[in-house]
Amino acid sequence: EEGKTLAEGVGETIRAAQLFDFFAGETLRLSGEMVPSVRPGVGVEMTREGVGVVGIITPWNFPIAIPAWKIAPALAYGNTIVFKPAELVPESAWTIVDILHRAGLPKGVLNLVMGKGSVVGQAMLDSPDVNAISFTGSVGTGKRVAAASVEHMRKFQLEMGGKNPLVVLDDADLAVAVDCAVNGAYFSTGQRCTASSRLIVTDGIHDRFVEAMKERLDKLVIGDALDAKTQIGPVVDQTQLKQDEDYIAIGRQEGAELAFGGERLERETPGFYLRPALFLGSTNAMRISREEIFGPVANVIRVKDYDEALAVANDTPFGLTSGICTTSLKHATHFKRNSEAGMVMVNLPTAGVDFHVPFGGRKGSSYGPREQGRYAMEFYTTVK
Repeated sequence: EEGKTLAEGVGETIRAAQLFDFFAGETLRLSGEMVPSVRPGVGVEMTREGVGVVGIITPWNFPIAIPAWKIAPALAYGNTIVFKPAELVPESAWTIVDILHRAGLPKGVLNLVMGKGSVVGQAMLDSPDVNAISFTGSVGTGKRVAAASVEHMRKFQLEMGGKNPLVVLDDADLAVAVDCAVNGAYFSTGQRCTASSRLIVTDGIHDRFVEAMKERLDKLVIGDALDAKTQIGPVVDQTQLKQDEDYIAIGRQEGAELAFGGERLERETPGFYLRPALFLGSTNAMRISREEIFGPVANVIRVKDYDEALAVANDTPFGLTSGICTTSLKHATHFKRNSEAGMVMVNLPTAGVDFHVPFGGRKGSSYGPREQGRYAMEFYTTVK
């Protein structure tokens, strides 16, 4: 449905299983506290209980994993669920719900509703019976979720966009930096909120990095997602393809140099194929540096040193992930502490995350308690 490559699809399904396994264990680790009162002969007991009915709204880009990392903790902490997936991936959503029902989940605990967000999603937002909403999607829709939730005084959790930077310093291992950039910017066809779409590169390594990137991009296998040799599959649909192409045109109009790719490709298997695009000579003020594209498009921003790189990396309305490629412990440590992102990587792609630790960002990327790991308890429970 989504066009994910075979390897990525298998990996995502395994991740979903890992999430359910983790939260199955969390059901035995949920605990409270008993403390003495300041009043003689009185004890105080503190417990957590589920919030009630949770509305879950998920996007199309990870049609198995994102539902899993919301549904699993919601169930583990004693909630019932109304689950509304993206319209593009109904079978993926039905499959995960079917598996859970066949595994013995009681009727009425997990409820799958299909349809347009403007209709079904709006009905969820308007319902006073929904006690909490967990949403992953666009910034615009996230703001509407927030406004509707405030109206009903309900809990809400938002995971939205990203314009994630990957900083490459002069002392970086070139091969590692290119691996991180190609994986982070272009794998999953760039359709990840954690994709590193801004490649911020210092003067001393810039030219070597660009040439190595073009060589690597030229070798990528783009085609049928079910072919085991394919590295980059199709864009999800024609609407997203047009958005990608529109931003490529915007980048050119703004004065950036399209150094590689950006054109449609024809393959035997039907699909919306786009050669990964790499821009040079861009600035952080350009729209291609400020707005989330959500496709296989990245731009290189040249900077003079680490201080400028950090400043450019933080100059964004988003704050989901960031990364740095360097062999300097000093710079790596400083970047980890001063990068304005919820998740910071060192010599790794910005898109790699673990299921047992918190996921989320700051600024326009996220709102509310973190997802995944033990931190998921903060959203799916309330303290008594």
